[in-house]
Amino acid sequence: MTSPADPHAGGGAVEQQKKLKLLAVTACPTGIAHTYMAAEKLQQAADALGIDMKVETQGSIGAENVLTDNDVKNADGIIIAADKEVDLDRFAGKKVLSVPVADGIHRPEELIAQVQNAPVQAAGAAPAAGSGGGKERSLAYKALMNGVSYMIPFVVVGGLLLAISLSLGGHADPKGGLVIPEETFWWYVNKLGTTGFSLMLPIFSGYIAYALADRPALVPGMIGGFLASDAVGIYKADANAGFLGAIVTGFLAGYLVLGLKKVKVPKVVQPIMPIIVLPIVSTLALGLFYIYVIGQPISWVFTHLTNWLNGMTGSSAIVLGIIIGLMISFDMGGPVNKTAFLVSVGLIGTNNAVMGMAAAAIPVMPLGQGLATLLRKKLYSKQEQETGLAALFMGFFGISEGAIPFAAARPLQVIPANMLGGAVAGAIAGVAGVEDSVPHGGPIVSLFGAISGVAMFFVAIAAGTVVTALTTNALVGIQQRKLNGGASVAEPALATVGAGAGAGAGAGAGATVQAAAAAPQASTAVAPSPAAAEKPSGSDDEVLSGYLTEQTVKVQLDAQDKESAIREIAGLLASTGKVKDVEELVQTALRREAQGTTGLGEEIAIPHAKTDAVASPVVGFARSAEGIEWGSLDGTKAKLVFMIAVPEAAAGDEHLRILALLSRKLMDTEFRARLQAAPDDAAILRVLAEVQ
Repeated sequence: MTSPADPHAGGGAVEQQKKLKLLAVTACPTGIAHTYMAAEKLQQAADALGIDMKVETQGSIGAENVLTDNDVKNADGIIIAADKEVDLDRFAGKKVLSVPVADGIHRPEELIAQVQNAPVQAAGAAPAAGSGGGKERSLAYKALMNGVSYMIPFVVVGGLLLAISLSLGGHADPKGGLVIPEETFWWYVNKLGTTGFSLMLPIFSGYIAYALADRPALVPGMIGGFLASDAVGIYKADANAGFLGAIVTGFLAGYLVLGLKKVKVPKVVQPIMPIIVLPIVSTLALGLFYIYVIGQPISWVFTHLTNWLNGMTGSSAIVLGIIIGLMISFDMGGPVNKTAFLVSVGLIGTNNAVMGMAAAAIPVMPLGQGLATLLRKKLYSKQEQETGLAALFMGFFGISEGAIPFAAARPLQVIPANMLGGAVAGAIAGVAGVEDSVPHGGPIVSLFGAISGVAMFFVAIAAGTVVTALTTNALVGIQQRKLNGGASVAEPALATVGAGAGAGAGAGAGATVQAAAAAPQASTAVAPSPAAAEKPSGSDDEVLSGYLTEQTVKVQLDAQDKESAIREIAGLLASTGKVKDVEELVQTALRREAQGTTGLGEEIAIPHAKTDAVASPVVGFARSAEGIEWGSLDGTKAKLVFMIAVPEAAAGDEHLRILALLSRKLMDTEFRARLQAAPDDAAILRVLAEVQ
């Protein structure tokens, strides 16, 4: 408070406020729109309050308007509106307020008031807990999805080759199991499938690490994945860690390399850091840590679970069936699954009923996940639906790994559903006295006469499959509603199709698996209109570097909902001849929406897609007089809708530069009003030509 006697009282207070010098840094994991929107809003608020402010943006095109040492020295406070890590050491001794980037957009005036009473940043101190934590989780999720995307082809190819070889070349062995005669055609096919499966977890782990820390993390991630998948063969461990272990090694490798990158080294060493030092040091550290630290608890768990389960074999059939089913369906190749399977196999000949419980539970995971993708297609991407079909096929042959991509993508939803279905199948098989005389599971074993009580065997599998599918869809539906309900602010990262190639930290890799599919529509390339053919590239009436033209502008949308609007604007983009597959473009944009709304508030939405369904970058714009519900956090309906599409291999950062400029300009209220009032396509283009 200022006392009346103070010379700055009354009108002097305004003068004091005008002399306030503040700095800000805005950043987010993908650094495309929110970074620049927050910067513009903070700058506008400061100008309105008569405060001197400089804002540094850490976007996808690099840091801009970088704060200098003199800027920091003279600053009265620093606002960090960021959802990723920002180096705070340079602000030591200054008042620092750390908030999510969305706060910079929605409450800039409050931040300017709060930073004046913010705590002083200590040297070497970490940002306050909770500052952008949600986005860090989002970045981790994207890395996980990147691994899943690269893993899926190995699961599908390996699993289908194994299934085909078993069905066409296998037979029941009197000694137990399904065998394929060595050095036959189907034996070699089986080996190819086995090779594909052996690469599944290394690829998964490696590309999780790659998404977090780029190329130097790929080798330690993959080697860690090999340890998780085949520790028994590599260093004679008691059990493998399975896909859960591969998740651990992927994240450990990624964050380890990120940490090592921050170590300051002499300039002479810097050129060999990414290709020699970082991979070797991180591989040694991760590998030895896994063998000596992680491997020991896994062996302990395996040994004690085996002893405990052997002691349970005399209990009631329903209790034992539930336990076997829960363990079989938990980690798909990990120590818990392996314990239940080996104990069941060890009892063949003395108590075939235990193997019968396991055999009924084994196919439930892939069959249940495959059925889930058929029952509610809108919850799953096109890639997941295709993986679901492959999982159904693998489930028939008792290949439980078909469910791993689903469990890896959504462990909190899929693993409980798998376990519930596995428990149901195991319990029914136990009560019915189903027996299996071979160490294999799934419907396939019944064709070889290995099952006693075939009818109830199929009842158990069917019941478990349905329970898994319904539970999965219920849990995934809840998750999707939370995402679409605006529980978190999603940075409009460019969604990718399939692998999310080149996913560095925040490259949008994760958008490949979370899904919201739409009704079928013809997926054909659209020939350019005569106007498009006649209009030379770079003509004067083109704006946004020629990405947006009169062809891709519509004064009034016919659509009344988000999906219809995306489809309508995608049709505009297709009229340019730059769209090769309209439906794939739409589906990619919808998959991005499933990750979180691209409604940015202020009656703006920017749906977007990074996909090879387009041949080159293209931007569309349309207005809606009534507004379209887009899930914006400020509750406004989208009246100004831009759609951006770029190919996977779009060269350079030009499209990111355009989007950054567009995001900044859209924070100008007067600009938005003129854009809203423009009477026709030509007037709209003249307004948008100001974006530069």
